[in-house]
Amino acid sequence: MTRLLHISASPRGEASESLKIAATFLDAYGQKHPDAEIEHFDLWDGTLPEFGPAAAKAKMDVFAGAEPSGEGVAAWAAAGATFTRFDAADRYLFSVPMWNAGVPYVLKQFIDVVSQPGMVFGFDPVTGYEGLLRGKKAAVIYTGAVWGPGRGPEFGSDFQQPFFEDWLRWAGIDGITSIRFQPNLATADADGARDQAHAEARDAAAAL
Repeated sequence: MTRLLHISASPRGEASESLKIAATFLDAYGQKHPDAEIEHFDLWDGTLPEFGPAAAKAKMDVFAGAEPSGEGVAAWAAAGATFTRFDAADRYLFSVPMWNAGVPYVLKQFIDVVSQPGMVFGFDPVTGYEGLLRGKKAAVIYTGAVWGPGRGPEFGSDFQQPFFEDWLRWAGIDGITSIRFQPNLATADADGARDQAHAEARDAAAAL
């Protein structure tokens, strides 16, 4: 049975453009794959652990071939539990609004929590990093109010998609489908672009 995990970085609920597009995607995916298991992970629901001093020390202990100790034991276990939930899926849908030219900080927190040696990546001092998330695919919904493809620097910059998809590829996920609704505020045809994004979401769901 295929498992799809929807990871949402938007805190805006019913007002969220990315979540509305995600709902279209998930409806189409459910129709195409009626036997698939679909799970939702709202990164704002309070279950995402911190990755502070104790967790950072545990990570470096593991890098050095040692076992986490002290407060690092619980911190490392929390990171491992989050990774296990993430890794259990075969397919991913990410809802990613643009915040200050990049991604919401809670998505960066998620990345920092799960990006651990032996989990998301391996490392060899000669050959470098190796992504361990093999055989998985991802669809990513990008939304933003002002910046859009082809716009000049006076409308901002895009550190959203390049950063996030670089991380996906680094982790071993090469099958990436991108869906954009940008800009959704500073545009004369928001409705047309919105309709196109929902249509792309339906097509992407059928192909994922």
